[in-house]
Amino acid sequence: MATATLDKTALTRLMTDYSLEITPKDVEALENSAHLIPKGTLISVTFLPGAEFEDRARAAERIQQLGFKPVPHLSARRLLNADNLREYLDLLKTKIDLKHVFVIAGDPSEPLGTFEDALAVINSGILKEYGIEHVGISGYPEGHPDITNEKLAKALQDKVASIKRQGMDYSIMTQFGFDADPVLDWLKQIRSEGIDGPVRIGVAGPASIKTLLRFAARCGVGTSAKVVKKYGLSIMSLIGSAGPDPVIADLTEQLGDEHGKVHLHFYPFGGLVKTNEWIVDFQKKQGL
Repeated sequence: MATATLDKTALTRLMTDYSLEITPKDVEALENSAHLIPKGTLISVTFLPGAEFEDRARAAERIQQLGFKPVPHLSARRLLNADNLREYLDLLKTKIDLKHVFVIAGDPSEPLGTFEDALAVINSGILKEYGIEHVGISGYPEGHPDITNEKLAKALQDKVASIKRQGMDYSIMTQFGFDADPVLDWLKQIRSEGIDGPVRIGVAGPASIKTLLRFAARCGVGTSAKVVKKYGLSIMSLIGSAGPDPVIADLTEQLGDEHGKVHLHFYPFGGLVKTNEWIVDFQKKQGL
């Protein structure tokens, strides 16, 4: 683990109000690490296959009970129709103070129902109907394997415009990455195009190199020669683990006012407890 001391002011800017992500299966791990997490932290609940509405709603409820803010994910292509979306939102409202959701297209190549993408869910007006105040949307600094950069840029503009038109706030959460450079370039680009909302930069919590490479391949995340050298992500050396120290150090060193308001979002691929222990240890070593 890196021990170099980083600029405290810049690092504080990045680490303040960081967010986390769990699956419905991670509730016990969340309970076991709750004492390590600041109260009020935003914690997302994923919308992945293998879980039911009730599982996700129970996870969101436990997040709130522990003193954190639940952010249920809505996977557009996994929803059957507007009634199906309302069914989930109705359930969530019985469990939590439902103010914040994260809307993503989802991984099915073809929609299972009537929602083509995240924009379709946002444009439906249903989120506003249910009193949602803040909508999280996705960002792709390194692009998307199945979508052109031009289409990604237009989709981001369209989603932000629709959310603002309905009187809701928004933030952007990015895919995780190993390299700060494309993130910084992308941030400058979207700011120049008028996208001014907060951005949560995705980083992978400490995990085995094998796990990180697997998720990188699945998410279309680049592992260039520079990144491989920096992280030691050698395919010939899958034994060992890596943490997000290098990318956080690079972000801290290079972030400026032109990049706008940014926070970190941790993807705990190596486990939620391990990620939270790493965050606490990292902040302690940096004097935060």
